[in-house]
Amino acid sequence: MLPEALRPTAIEAFQVSPSQSIPVPKATPIFQPWQGAPLVETYGGKVMLEFGGEPLFAELVILRHFQQSGWQGVWVDTYRRRTLIGLDIPYEVPHRPRSLLARISEQAGSPGGCFDVFVWQGELVAFAEAKRSGRDQIRETQVRWLAAALAVGVPLASFLVVEWSLPT
Repeated sequence: MLPEALRPTAIEAFQVSPSQSIPVPKATPIFQPWQGAPLVETYGGKVMLEFGGEPLFAELVILRHFQQSGWQGVWVDTYRRRTLIGLDIPYEVPHRPRSLLARISEQAGSPGGCFDVFVWQGELVAFAEAKRSGRDQIRETQVRWLAAALAVGVPLASFLVVEWSLPT
């Protein structure tokens, strides 16, 4: 079951070819900006958000929502090739979910494009892609990753785009 704050309210079309798109559920939450002391490392200027009194990036806010709903998971930082559970807290993904990531990467031809947040709960898995409203868009590598994951048997219901915004 998806966390309440991440329940889909729309669809994001992933254009696989000129004639085919894949409709991925999309949530549109409003996240709170961090009001505390500025952090030194912000991954090149990523917006700092607040969740439970903790400064976090959007990917980790999404992860925290899943964790509060009983899921385990990680932020998949493909840029720095690591998996994290906090701002600078690496986490070794257990064998079973890690082997799924490996199968998808092999099918896709690269780990690039993996959705930002990967969570698991028993036999269930979910992938969530964080996009800031009006600023980010789906990349070709993410379309390829989604197609590869579907090809290895991950159901479409396991994917979510989280198009977040700040309060106005």
